[in-house]
Amino acid sequence: MKKAILATKVGMTQIFDEKGALIPVTVLQAGPCTVIQVKTVENDGYSAVKVGYSDIRSKLLNQAERRVFEKIGVDCKRFVRELKLDNAEDFKVADEIKADVFAAGDKVDASGVSKGKGFQGAIRRHGQHRGPMAHGSKYHRHAGSNGACSDPSRVFKGKKMAGHMGHRNVTIQNLEIVRVDADKNLILIKGAVPGPKKALVTIKESVKTI
Repeated sequence: MKKAILATKVGMTQIFDEKGALIPVTVLQAGPCTVIQVKTVENDGYSAVKVGYSDIRSKLLNQAERRVFEKIGVDCKRFVRELKLDNAEDFKVADEIKADVFAAGDKVDASGVSKGKGFQGAIRRHGQHRGPMAHGSKYHRHAGSNGACSDPSRVFKGKKMAGHMGHRNVTIQNLEIVRVDADKNLILIKGAVPGPKKALVTIKESVKTI
């Protein structure tokens, strides 16, 4: 992986390309991300950079977290993540990674936590069909039978039932960057990106080419 950055989701809108075609896009506030630590093969066994994103008041961090930022002389950050970049050892502490590392036409993978839906039934959670709605029916929106009685005498793991929906780590691959505003650190990605507004999203160079 050569390029990656942390971003927050601003929202969705639509733009027109050069041919006048309408494109739905997600607007991301990408960076600037400050390099907090550079991990090397000699010291840590692998190569990576630890970056911080989004300023936060120092009083909202504990003493150990504050000392990390005070030691290197940068503002305290709300989000701290580790990025395994191929050229990680080329970075220095306090360097900034900005939106201009990407360009229009790049293919990226977007990772984030999906919207939480709470406890949902089998119909909404898994798309199952409802039962008969007549008066003699014993169930309407229930998941139906969970399995046989005497054999196997249990419910198999992975049975699709009602339960917690959403709020999971989701990665959408091969999204296309439509536009990059380097001055405002904005990245416009074609289509939807996981998570609600203001959610943290990790943008990485695509690992698959389709």
